[in-house]
Order: sequence, then structure tokens, then C-alpha cells
Amino acid sequence: MINFMKYKLLYFLLSLLFIIPSAYFLIRFGLKPSVDFTGGTLLELQLQTQDNQPISLEKFRQTIGEIVTTDSVQQTENSTFIIKAQSLDQQTNVKIQNFLTDNLAPATEKRFETIGPTLGKELIKKTLFGVLIAGSFILLYVASRFKDKKYGVCAILAMFHDTFIVIGVFSFLGIYFNVEVDALFVTAVLTILSFSVHDTIVVYDRIRESLKHHPKLGFTQVVNKAVTETLARSINNSLTIFFMLLALYLLGGETIKWFVFALLIGTISGTYSSTFTAAPLLVLWEDIKNRKSKS
Repeated sequence: MINFMKYKLLYFLLSLLFIIPSAYFLIRFGLKPSVDFTGGTLLELQLQTQDNQPISLEKFRQTIGEIVTTDSVQQTENSTFIIKAQSLDQQTNVKIQNFLTDNLAPATEKRFETIGPTLGKELIKKTLFGVLIAGSFILLYVASRFKDKKYGVCAILAMFHDTFIVIGVFSFLGIYFNVEVDALFVTAVLTILSFSVHDTIVVYDRIRESLKHHPKLGFTQVVNKAVTETLARSINNSLTIFFMLLALYLLGGETIKWFVFALLIGTISGTYSSTFTAAPLLVLWEDIKNRKSKS
């Protein structure tokens, strides 16, 4: 049996290699919010060419740039585009459609929405509140389920480890690739929270069972045994999710591309943290507790 817990400090070091850059980018640059948070206008247009040939995103951006300043332009289907800007009124909307019809292809409005800055701030508050509520309930549930607060605390630390890395990655993407975070990103973050804890609970449950059936084993040995027994299961389970998300990322539309990418990062990080962060944290907690009791 491989002694995984022997290398727990190496696992923590590997996590720090991702957490420290994530913290730097978040503190230094923050995230690039979309109109969902800052307020603004979203206009979705469908263009119809005579020969049904798709219009490239670059050509659309070049054409639309001649008439209006936008925050971002996305292509959802072959000839369907989403324009995001700080402020677009109905008159400008009509002007854009007429300009595209005259210079590129007939344009038809599919969606026209305006989000005020007040609603955007409210969404930020609800997002933070939702994360805190989810974290609190998970902490209480895990601590009560395993009748020891260390399980709940370590599970939460591993969960925020995954969330922090995902947010840090998107801070980096916002700087160098102009990637914005929107309401779908919030959904991805909350999904990652649940996925991370799901695998952690499987490991913790095996630890609890091993403590009952092998009372003579030391705590570190029990944790190592549980990790060994659940590692293959965790990897296989995560691979099925990973391949599905990868296919969706490669073949899905532009509007869900970064949502899926966030889930991909969260899946990889969550698989790692449930085994190599949550479990070693328990061992570290127990080691510190034993040292205090001896001193």
C-alpha cells in the first residue's frame, strides 16, 4: 500500500503553486465583470445571408465597430451574435440593425435586454450571500454527520481551495483574454462547491468506517487506507464528468464556453483536493492536536 500521507507537505506545496498566483491576480486585477454585474445592454441579432454562408465573428466585429462601441461581441451560432455594451437605447438598436442590413446581411432582433447597475449590485450581493449560506450549511452538515468539527472545517477548506483556484484562473483570463464573469459563472462556482464536497465526503466516510473496523491502526494509517481505497473510484467518476464537459466545451456554443471551462477546472481541482487536500488536512489537524496534548 502506497503511503500517500507521507507526502502531505508536497500536496500542500502543489496547492500553493496555484493558490498564490490566484491570490496575486485577484488582489492586483480582480475579475472582469459582465453587464450582469455592472449593468448595461445585451442585444442578440440573427443575420441571414443569401447563400446561407456563415458570417465570421471577426467580420461582424469589424462591421459593428463602425457604428457603435461595444464591451464584447460573441457568436452563438453560425450567424447569431450577442452584443454587450454599457448603454444602448432602442433608437441605437434600430440603427444597428439597419446598418448591418445595408452593409453585411439582413439582421433580425432575437433579444434586447437592459440591466440597471442597481440590479447588477444586487446580483453580486446575492452571489456572495449564496456562497456563504452554502458553505455554512455544508460545514454544519459534515461536522454533525461525522460528529467532529475537524471534518467540517477541513471539507470547507478544501472546497474553498477549489473555488479560489477557479476564480483566480478567471482573473487571469480576464486580463489576457478579455473573459468576463457573468451569472453563468456564479452557477459554475456554486456547482463546483457541491462537487468538491461530494468526493470529500466519500473519503471521509471511508475513514469513519475504517476507524470502527480497525481501532488499533493509527489515524494517519487509517486516512492513508481510506485514500487508497477511494482514489480509483474518485478518478473514474471524475473522468466521466471530465470527458462530457470536454465534449461540451469543444462542441457547445460560445455562450456556454466559459461556463463549461469553469466546471472543467473545478472538476480537476475538486478531484485533487478531495484526496490530496481534505484528507491530509485531517492528518495535519490530528498531528497538531497530539503535539498539544503531549506538551
